[in-house]
This record gives sequence, C-alpha cells and structure tokens, in this order.
Amino acid sequence: MADEIQQKLCSSAKIDRDRGYQDLLRHIHTLEEEGLCDLEQKFIHLLADSTAPWEAKHGALMGSKALLLSGNTTDDFVVDMRAKAIDLLDDREFRIRIAAGEVLGALCKKVGPEIYNRSKTVILEKIHVNLERDPMMDVDKNEQEEASKLMEKLSSSPGRRGSADAEQIFHDTAGWKNLETSMKCLQSVVDGCGHLFAEFVDQELLDLIFRALKHTNRFVRETGFYVCASIVATGMSEEGAEPVMLENNPLYQYGQQFAEYLALGLADNWSQVRLAASTTTRRFLLSLPSEESREHFFPALLPKMCLNRYYVAEGVRIYSQDTWKLVTKTDGKRYVEKYINQVVDYYVDATGADNHAVREAACACIAELGAKIDRDQVRPFVPRLLETLIICFNDESWPVRDAACVASGNFIVCFPEESRSSLPALYPLFFNNLQDNIASVRQGAALALANLVQAYGQESLDFVMGKIKEGLEGLEKQPASKEKYSDMDTGPATYGVVKRRHDNDLDLHTDKQMYSCGSLAPKMGRSRGGGCMDHKFRKPTEPWELADGCIHLLAELSNHHDLAVPVSQMLPDMAKSSSYQHYTQHIVYCETICKQLPNIAKGIGKRHFKMHLEMFLDTIFYSMTCDNSLTSSAASQCLNQLSAFLGPNILKGRVEQYNPRYLEHLNANQCIAAL
Repeated sequence: MADEIQQKLCSSAKIDRDRGYQDLLRHIHTLEEEGLCDLEQKFIHLLADSTAPWEAKHGALMGSKALLLSGNTTDDFVVDMRAKAIDLLDDREFRIRIAAGEVLGALCKKVGPEIYNRSKTVILEKIHVNLERDPMMDVDKNEQEEASKLMEKLSSSPGRRGSADAEQIFHDTAGWKNLETSMKCLQSVVDGCGHLFAEFVDQELLDLIFRALKHTNRFVRETGFYVCASIVATGMSEEGAEPVMLENNPLYQYGQQFAEYLALGLADNWSQVRLAASTTTRRFLLSLPSEESREHFFPALLPKMCLNRYYVAEGVRIYSQDTWKLVTKTDGKRYVEKYINQVVDYYVDATGADNHAVREAACACIAELGAKIDRDQVRPFVPRLLETLIICFNDESWPVRDAACVASGNFIVCFPEESRSSLPALYPLFFNNLQDNIASVRQGAALALANLVQAYGQESLDFVMGKIKEGLEGLEKQPASKEKYSDMDTGPATYGVVKRRHDNDLDLHTDKQMYSCGSLAPKMGRSRGGGCMDHKFRKPTEPWELADGCIHLLAELSNHHDLAVPVSQMLPDMAKSSSYQHYTQHIVYCETICKQLPNIAKGIGKRHFKMHLEMFLDTIFYSMTCDNSLTSSAASQCLNQLSAFLGPNILKGRVEQYNPRYLEHLNANQCIAAL
C-alpha cells in the first residue's frame, strides 16, 4: 500500500498526485509503523536528490505534509523536513515553494510556534529582500530571456502608447521571484500556529506585511491580505465551545492600522485583491467582541463595504452582501445615515476610479441613497450627487453611463424640487442615452425619462411625447446600410442571404474604428483623452436607434395608467415606423416592437389598444416568418401574450378579418410551446 501511494504521489500527472495525497490521508492510520518509516525515508531521499523531477519533489512534500498532519512521524523526520522545507523556499518551481511553505505550516501545527521562532529570520528576510527587487534583475539567463520576451510582447501590443505602459503592466502582473510564495509560506505558518502566533505579532512584522499590501504586484497584495486574515484569527482561541477573545489579541493594539489598510484593499482596482480584503474585513470585524468596538472602525470601512455590495465581480458582490448582513444585522440603514458624510464622500470619489466597475457601482449606490435612506439625511447632498451623476453621463464606459442615467431618474423621483435646477443639463443627456448604440443603455434611459414624467407631470410629458414623435418619424430618414445591397428584395428569404453577405463583407469590417462595449481594465485617463473607451470615440448614433429607444420609453410610460391616452395616440406612429425595411437593422427594430407591444397593450388597457391592433399585424407576422431566430421568437411570444390578453378567439377573428392568409401562421404558432 505504501509503495503504491508513493508511486502516485511522485507521478508526473497532477491528477495522480492529487489521488495519491487523498489515498494517503485515508489510509495513513492503517499503515504499519514500518510502512510509515519507509515513506519518511523515501520522501527525504527524493527531496535531497538534485536530479529528481520537480513533480516527484512536489509529491514528496505533499506526502510529508500528510504525515505531519496525522501526527505519526518520528522526531528525526521533523528535523529533516524543516531543513528541507527551508531550502526549497528558493526552488525555481513555484509549486515546490508553495508546498514547502505548507510543510512548514504543518510542522507548526504539529510541534508548535517554536518552528516559526527558529525559521522566522529566513522567512521574513525572503519577504523583505524581494519587496523592493527589480523583477528584471537577479535572475538567471533563461528568466531574463522570458522576461524580455514578455516586455517586448507588451510593448508591441496594439494600443500601447509606449514602453512605460508595458513596463507598468509587467510590474503589476509578472511574478516577483519568490515574494508571493514567501508570503504564502508566512500565511501557512500563521495558520499552523493558530492563536499561539499572537505573541509574535509586533510592529516590525506588521510593517513588513503592510508594505506588501501596497505593493505594485496585485498577487502580492492579494496574498498579503490573506496573511492579515490569518493574523486577525490569532486573536481568537477556539479551544472551548465558542471562540474566546485573547488578552493579547493584536486588534487591541493594532486595530486602527489594520482598518486603514483594509480600507485601501476594499477599494483596490483588482477584483481579486478586493475579495481578499473583503475576506479579511469580515474576519476583522467579527473578531471584535462587541458592536461598539466594531463601530469604532466604521468611518473607514463602512462606505467601502457598502459600495462593494454592487460591485460587478460576482464573487466580491455576493461576499460583500453577506458580510453586510453579518456585521450590521438589521441596522445597515441606520449606520449609513449615521455616517452619511463619509459615505457620500467615498461614493463621489469612487465615480472617478480607474476601474469602470467601481464607477458603475458608485452610481448604483448613489441611486440607493435616494431610494432607501431618509430623505432629510440625503437632501443636503442632492446637488453634489446630481452633479457627480451628470459627469458620469459622459463616461468612457457604457455601463457607467447606463448606471448614471438610471440613478439620475431615481433621484429625480425622490427629490423633484431639488433636482429641478439640473433639468436643463439632464434632458439632453437622457435623450443621448435614449439613442445610444447599446440596447441596455437605451432601456435605462427610457426608465429614467418615465421617472422624470412621473415627477413633473404634464410639463415634462408634453416635451417627452414631442421627442418620441420626432424619433419615430425620423426613422424614415434612416440611410440604407450599403448601397450595393439596396437593389435586393427585403423579403424573409432574401433577407438572410443579404445579412450573411453584409456580415461577411470585408469592405465593411476592414480597417474600421473598433468600439468596445466596456472593460474591466483601468481607464485611459480623462486628462490624456483617447482610447477605445473614450466617449469622444463612440460610434455615431443612427435614427433607428433613437426610434428603438422611443419604443422602450412608450412601454415604460404605459405602466402609468393615467398616461394611457397619450401613449395610445403614439401607436399609429409606432406602427408606421415598423414599415420601413430598407436598412439592415430593421429586424432588430421589429424585435423590439414585438417584445414591447404586449407590455404596452397591458399598460394602456384593452379599450385603448384594440383600435390599433390591426396596424401591427403585418409587422408581427413578417417578424415571425423571418429567418432571424431572436426576432421570430419575439414575434411568436408576442402573439401568445396578445392572445392571452385579448382572448384567443378575439385575436383570431381580428387576424382573419385583416388577412386570412395569416391564420395558418397563427394556428401553427398556437401549437408551439411557450419559451
């Protein structure tokens, strides 16, 4: 059994090594003393063999870790493994270095903190030396060649303005020799010692770790925060039924320093670092003995924790939401109101962050302030917050523009009088978003404009309805996509051929400006301008996009029953706009009509809708028979929803009266299961 396990552990295949490690954990108590000693000797021999492949050494380290955790090891093996693990912290293979650190952690768990006491000089020195090293120096010839190739590749990448950008990316992402793995080793040792490590936490150690939290390499920062999480846990003893706060808890003496650096991590530009800081923050706050002691750190941590509940990265967002519940319980709203000054300051600052995900989350949080927090608490900040949202309307990233638009609409509903002075600046921005190239941005603008009508009533309705009419009528002036396709029939069969020729036309897609839909990478910087995410380089809008936004706006307005008459009066213009089929994107426009028509019908009611039904039948059945699956499906669902709303017999009678040839398609559609 021991030989079979050892063979698996030393395999060149990772899956075999993993299986060998699990087999050893399961059968270690069934092995005889002779078999265990044999494994110890084989592991030591492999680690001392300079010609052994790294996979074999990695398996020997993992096997040694399992033996140490089981407690069935000799004293000589403990001494030898400590020496081997220390030596292998400088191994070229990073997986060997990580495994060596885990072995030291297992030794600390078995023997106690004296292992760290004897090894800390080596471990901390490796961290200290590599914190400020130049990653291009002190490497062998092969590493220099690899680094040079990476730098050359970064410098020659499209869009790079110069070597400075390439160098920054290299410093931010490339490995810093064994700095990261040395940090992981320290984390393993801290975890192994548990609460007994608390006596070793001093200002010198924390200064070293805090330097890593501000390091240019994101992997180092991430590992640094996990080390902090382990150190925070040392202040709690779990020997009893429940964790007990120790008298030498590092948080008593160094809590404020921890909070300051955690605040930096919670606002880091990289999602992985932000998640690591969130993990440490939760452990930090829950390690404190009372709500009063936690609240002492809220001015620094609460605004960041609150914003991360809306962060784009799902892991950060969900984890932060759970942390918020655990820390604030049912008093989250009260805490935000209590620290409203710090919250608003951070939200405003976050709208200028390099990462568009942060700017987007900040806009969502500003909207939340207006919707959930006591109006009197937020009212003094309304002008400042609205000014911030107006700036975000011109953001390089469309998700930020969308979030700013929706947030502004929500703010106007909550504070109509305070927002009135901003309307001259907001109206053009709302309508710019209503004709944006991105469909979801148009939908957000429609929602915001509907809120504006709700807030200001008739004075706003007249203006908005005039814009809708203008947008729908303007579709007639939509230019054809390409003159060389204008002589072809626009019927369903021919349309698919035309679209395929259009999509594969090299003349249309070669040497053209590229437009990005958003990026998690840092923005190019407002002061320099330029870049594919700069709002100055957006694709020019087209009339059909404005008309498409107007359809969404009518659907949002129809949700207000007192607007049934003005909305129904726009239906003839809406139907006429769908008859223009001279441009490639008319299929997308028809899809929007099919999706929103049932919503409009339900909003304005049967009495107002029935008189306009026949106007849309040509568009619906044309869309259902086209070869675009999304548009066809939308038309099919449109008929199903109208049938349920009006009654199947009424819809069938209207279709038969308008065009009996459509009955075949209507009957066939009734046999299709709803999607």
